[in-house]
Amino acid sequence: MIKVGIIGATGYAGVEIVRLIQQHKEAEVIWYGSRSYVDQNYGDVFRNMFKIVDAKCLDDNMEKLADEVDVIFTATPQGLCGSLVTEEILNKVKIIDLSADFRIKDVATYEKWYGIKHQSPQFIDEAVYGLCEINRDKVKGARLIANPGCYTTCSILSIYPLAKEGLIDPKSIIVDAKSGTSGAGRGAKVPNLFCEVNENIKAYGVTTHRHTPEIEEQLSYAAGEEVIINFTPHLVPMQRGILVTAYANLKKKVTYDEVRAIYDKYYGNEFFIRVLDKDVCPETRWVEGSNFVDVNFKIDERTGRIIMMGALDNLIKGAAGQAVQNMNLLFGLEENEGLKQVPMFP
Repeated sequence: MIKVGIIGATGYAGVEIVRLIQQHKEAEVIWYGSRSYVDQNYGDVFRNMFKIVDAKCLDDNMEKLADEVDVIFTATPQGLCGSLVTEEILNKVKIIDLSADFRIKDVATYEKWYGIKHQSPQFIDEAVYGLCEINRDKVKGARLIANPGCYTTCSILSIYPLAKEGLIDPKSIIVDAKSGTSGAGRGAKVPNLFCEVNENIKAYGVTTHRHTPEIEEQLSYAAGEEVIINFTPHLVPMQRGILVTAYANLKKKVTYDEVRAIYDKYYGNEFFIRVLDKDVCPETRWVEGSNFVDVNFKIDERTGRIIMMGALDNLIKGAAGQAVQNMNLLFGLEENEGLKQVPMFP
């Protein structure tokens, strides 16, 4: 059995990792790390884990943890993993970091967008960006995985095939995205209170959202040239889900069958990416509670643009599920082990 430690086990992503590992045949959680709930029973913090998890919350001592587990998930705010990781720790254990500490390769870009100083830039080049469907082979041999963000996973997977094939103008991409409130984390914040969110939709982080450089960097690798996007996220009054609608200018006139063939080329054999039938638009309700991503596209012949669409569960494929998927690759397991849940409905 793979011994799993989680730092940040009482956040939304952390508890989802716990839930998924409970259904995993080859892994078990032995360290439930949480600064806020040290010595409290995990099943008391999350009553859905009552009589399922019989363990107390521990601290975030990564040095001690590295001696006891095979893999550490850090489901923590930006800056913490970077402040804790060392060469000695990486020589002992695999780390899958769900924060942004190792996602962006340029330190100055990270520090500009996140407003903090990077504590361990020496590991940035080594870290593998853990978008499994794109970097699968690199993930398998890594010590440190940078688990992608939720908006970025949905945006990149929706756009990637057409950027990779050079079908779209990389300077014309606009990403309009919507997220449920769990994407903001479990911490108490006035803007996320029920009365603030209910019956409302709002744009936020306009031109400044921190996932922007992450999307640009990964799509630039795909396109082989610099990609600059407009990215506007919106908060909608639902608990979970990401919906992306992206727009770009086509470089040439194409048919539906030609574009569909490109998506099938990259995703036809992917378990978790479902390319929908013609004229079917992705919806968050059809991926909720699962690690699936639904994608599709629509050609606008009138404007010469293409609309690329995607939907996923921000806490599963956008965080915990993708992290477990990365763990499976790291340890040579079936990639979908513990992740075969059918989306919930209603």
